[in-house]
Amino acid sequence: MQSRQMEPKHMKQNLTDPFGRKIEYVRLSVTDQCNLRCFYCMPKDFKDYEEPEHWLTHDEIERVIRAFASLGTSRVRITGGEPLVRKNLPELAGRLSRLPGIEDLSLSTNATRLTTQAISLKTAGITRINASLDSLKPKRFKDITQGKLEKVMEGLMAAKEAGFHPIKINMVAMKGINDDEFEDMVEFCIEHDFTLRFIETMPIGDTGRNAKKYYLSLREVEERLSKRFELIPGVMPGGGPARYKQVAGTDLRIGFITPISQHFCETCNRVRLAVDGTLYMCLGQDHKFELRPLLRNGITDAELQDAILHAITLKPERHEFNEKPGQVVRFMSMTGG
Repeated sequence: MQSRQMEPKHMKQNLTDPFGRKIEYVRLSVTDQCNLRCFYCMPKDFKDYEEPEHWLTHDEIERVIRAFASLGTSRVRITGGEPLVRKNLPELAGRLSRLPGIEDLSLSTNATRLTTQAISLKTAGITRINASLDSLKPKRFKDITQGKLEKVMEGLMAAKEAGFHPIKINMVAMKGINDDEFEDMVEFCIEHDFTLRFIETMPIGDTGRNAKKYYLSLREVEERLSKRFELIPGVMPGGGPARYKQVAGTDLRIGFITPISQHFCETCNRVRLAVDGTLYMCLGQDHKFELRPLLRNGITDAELQDAILHAITLKPERHEFNEKPGQVVRFMSMTGG
C-alpha cells in the first residue's frame, strides 16, 4: 500500500515529552544478534534472538526514521546487538544519511568487523564511531567477551585509517575485573587520538544484575585518574549523556557516563527503536510502543507521525535502577545500546 505524503500540519511539530524534554535522538537497533558474549550483557549460550521476519526491513526503518526527522529528530545512532552482523548495513546507512533533517549519523560497534566495512560505512555517511573495549589484555578480553582482542584492534585501526573522527572507546568500569587498566586505557587513547568514555554497569536483564557485584562508581574512577593526570573541564559534540574532562596538555577527552551514581534523566533526549519495531522510551523502564504492526497494516506517513507523537507521551520521568533493580528483564542487546 502506497503511503500518502507527510501532511503539512505535522511539519512544524517537535517531539517533546510530558516533562518538557525535546526528543532529538534515536538509537536504532538493526539487530539483536552479536558475535561476542560480554558477560554483563548477554548469557554465553544465549540463542533466543528475534526472528528475522520480525526485524524491520530497510524500507520500514527508513520510513520510521524519516518520520522522526520530520518531527525534529536530527541524530541517529545505529546500534545492536552488533550492528555489523546485519547484512548490507552500509546501504541502509547511506539511505538514512540522505534523509532531510538527519544531521548526525553515528555507529556503536564492538569493532570486530570494521576491518572489512570501515571504508564503506564512512562513504555511506557515518561520521562517528563508538567502540566497546573493556580491556587491553588479550586473555582478559576473551574472559569478558569470548572474543579476540586482535580483531578489535584491527578494526579500530581500520576505522582510524578510513578517517572516522572522533572514535570513542567505551569502557565499562568493573571492580575486580578491569579496574587495574584505567590509566593504561587513557595512555592508549592518547596515543591513537581516541576519545575515552567510562560507563557504570547497569542492572539490565539477569546478566546486568549479576554484574552488579562489579559495580564501581565513576566518581572513584575520576578521583583516581586525577592523581596521575591533570583533568580540566572538557566538552565534546554529540547527543549523549557523558560528562567530559580533558587531560591537560593533550587532546584527550574522557567522558563519564553515570546512570547509577549520578543519573542524567532530567536531560534525556533519546528513545530507542528495537529491531522488531518496538520503541522503548527509557533504558531502565518498560514503557514501550509497538510500531511494526502499524507499519505492516498499511499506516500512512501522517498516521505514523501521530503514532510517534503519542509514543513520546509515554516516556517516564526517570529510570528506577536503584529502587527497582530487577524491573527490566530484557537484555541490553534486545533494546539497543
